[in-house]
Amino acid sequence: MDQKTHEQAELADGNTVCAGCCGAVAEGIPPTWTCSVENGERRYFCDDCARENLRAIEGRLDSTWW
Repeated sequence: MDQKTHEQAELADGNTVCAGCCGAVAEGIPPTWTCSVENGERRYFCDDCARENLRAIEGRLDSTWW
């Protein structure tokens, strides 16, 4: 994984912003948040946004995953 993609998901102060519509900010990368790689960029989703969008997230998985 390109290190640059990791930096795109974090703020300059080391906090992570939820890529969902809530825009939640967390210190570091919480272990319960979901990580999705979209167009080569890592996106993190908080617990609530991940639950709300679970079907869309699973729909992006390769069929070999299943």
